[in-house]
Amino acid sequence: MRKSMENYVSKLFNYWANSLVLFSQRYGRQGWLTFLFSLTLTIIIFFPSISNTQEVVDLNKEKLTGTQLAQKTGACAIKDISRELRGVWLTNIDSEVLFSPRNLKDAIASLADLNFNTLYPTVWNWGYTLYPSSVAKAVVGKAVDPTEGLKGRDILAETIQQGRKKGMTVIPWFEFGFMAPAESELAQRHPEWLTKRKDGSTIWWEGKKHQRVWLNPLRPEVQNFITDLIVEIVSNYDVDGIQLDDHFGFPSDFGYDEFTVELYKQEHGGKSPPENPKDPEWVQWRADKITEYVEQLFYAIKDANPQAIISLSPNPYKFSLQSFLLDWRKWQQKGLVEELIIQVYRHEHDSFVRELNQPEIKEAQEHIPVGIGILSGLKGRPVPMGRIQQQVDFTRSKNLAGVSFFFYESLWNLASEPALNRQYRLQFLFQGKAQRPDLDNTTFSCS
Repeated sequence: MRKSMENYVSKLFNYWANSLVLFSQRYGRQGWLTFLFSLTLTIIIFFPSISNTQEVVDLNKEKLTGTQLAQKTGACAIKDISRELRGVWLTNIDSEVLFSPRNLKDAIASLADLNFNTLYPTVWNWGYTLYPSSVAKAVVGKAVDPTEGLKGRDILAETIQQGRKKGMTVIPWFEFGFMAPAESELAQRHPEWLTKRKDGSTIWWEGKKHQRVWLNPLRPEVQNFITDLIVEIVSNYDVDGIQLDDHFGFPSDFGYDEFTVELYKQEHGGKSPPENPKDPEWVQWRADKITEYVEQLFYAIKDANPQAIISLSPNPYKFSLQSFLLDWRKWQQKGLVEELIIQVYRHEHDSFVRELNQPEIKEAQEHIPVGIGILSGLKGRPVPMGRIQQQVDFTRSKNLAGVSFFFYESLWNLASEPALNRQYRLQFLFQGKAQRPDLDNTTFSCS
C-alpha cells in the first residue's frame, strides 16, 4: 500500500513538473510563479491529506511526524516560522553558480522566489580571494582568483548588488579559513607559516583527493594576514557580517612545527608537547590559543564595522574540538559568536536527531540564533528531498533559528530528482517570506 502511494505521489510530481516546464516556456517567470501558487492552493484544498503530511520517521518502531517526534524527544513545539533563517552557501567548488554574472543573478533570483533570505557567498578559498584584495595582492601576489570566469570580477560586489535587490542578507563566507592547497602560491611563498605533524609532514588529504596544508593560526604573521583580509571585507563592502567555518582551526595531529613547540615550552617550563596529539591538555592548549586569536579578531571586526554579524558554521562540538581544535562552545560563552550554524551532515535520521539534542546546542540557543546546516547533496552523492524535508521539519520542531543548505548547486542541479520537482518542494517547504532572526527581537530558547 505504502509503495503504491509513493509511486502515485512520484507520478503526480512528475506530471506537475512537466506542466511547469511547458507553462514556464510559454509564459515566463511571472507566469510560472502564478501557476505554482495556484497549484499549491489546489493541493491544499483538494488534497489535504497530502499537503499536511510530513516526512514520517521510525523511532522505536513508531511512525511519527516531525512534531510528534519532537514531543517524544523532549523538543519544543513549533512556534512561528515567519522569522526563520533560510540560507544557502554559494561556492565555486563543484558549482557553476559563481562563474558568470548571469549564473549568479539567475541563482539569486530563483532563491528569492523560493523564499530564501540569506546568502553565504565564498570569498576565500584555494588560497585566493573572490574579490579584488590589496591584502591578498601583497601577500599572495594576486588580488583575485585568476581562474577563468572568476578573474577580473568582484563576485562579492555582484552578490551584494543582486541580493539587495531581492531584500536578502549577504554574509560572506571565509570558506577555507586556515587551509590552503599545497601547491598554492600562498603556501609556496610562505612555507614558514605552515604547521606540521610530529613527523614533520605538512600535507593533509581532503577527501583522499586534494592535498592541503594548514596555516598556523598561532603565528602573528598568519593572524595579521587573516585579520587584514576580514577587516578589508567588513570595511569596504555593504555586508551584513562575516562567516567563519570548520576550517578556522587546524587538524589536531598538527601543531608540532617549531614555532608552536617553542611557544608550548615557554609556557610549560621547557617541557615538550605530548607525543599523543589527542592528549586532552595538548588539545585544549592549542584550542585556547586559537580562541585567544578569535577574540582579537572579533574586536578588530567590531572596530571596523560595529554592525557586522560574526557568524560561525562549525562541525558538531566534540568533533570540532577534538579533531580541529575549534572550541566553539567557549567562543559562544565568551560572546564571540552572534550566529551559529552547526553543520549536521547526516544520512541517518537518528544521528541527525542525536546531534540536535546535544546540550551545547541548547546552551547556545539561550543566547544567540542557532541554525542547522543541512546537506542538500554533493557531486555524485545526491540527497533525496524527502530526507531534506525531514531534517528541516525536525529542526523547526526544536525551535531553532532555521537552516542553511550546503550547497546551492545540489539544491536542484546535482540531484537525482527533476530540478523543478525539487524547486516545487522547496517552495512548499518555505511558504511565504520570512525575516531572519537576530539578537534583538527573537526568543531562541524553549519555554
